[in-house]
Amino acid sequence: MKKVLAVSITIAVLIIVVFILNRELPQVAATPPGVAAGAPASGKAAADSAIGVSDIVFKDLDGKELKLSDLKGKVVLLDFWATWCEPCKIETPWLIEFQKKYGPQGFTVVGVAMDEGGQKIVQPYFQTARFEMEDGSKQGINYPVVLGNDELSDKFGVNGFPTGVLISRDGKLVKITSGLVSRDELIKDIEKQM
Repeated sequence: MKKVLAVSITIAVLIIVVFILNRELPQVAATPPGVAAGAPASGKAAADSAIGVSDIVFKDLDGKELKLSDLKGKVVLLDFWATWCEPCKIETPWLIEFQKKYGPQGFTVVGVAMDEGGQKIVQPYFQTARFEMEDGSKQGINYPVVLGNDELSDKFGVNGFPTGVLISRDGKLVKITSGLVSRDELIKDIEKQM
């Protein structure tokens, strides 16, 4: 009986360690050179982390260009996601709420859809998906959605979904988070830039 208990405890500890390591490693891997994982970019690190942020041009679901430089003056949260990503579906109602709450103050979410099927998968999802909000209502995505690609995800070190890239009003990379983070953490990060 003591051996079974000891083995059970050992297995439980190993599972916890693996879970913690899995949660930490993607965040480190998703951080561009010169920026500490989850930390604000500043000084030389901010210059190194610019990685051509203002030069990025996206294609929206209608094929029109959306230039990140056109959003200068706004706080931007690039949200790398996919239609099949369950953690993304948890986060989306929060992003809808943030767009409503902070949009009038100069904030925008830009959803970067990373589905391999591109527009033919993302467009119908965007048009029909409804998410349950805290007040019980169901709402669609209320922020721009663009199509991502491998080059773009490599530029930001994206290796999992969701990945959030927070950009300041002056177009500087502030923070990259990989994986689902708490709603409160996202609010805190956004409000620091407002």
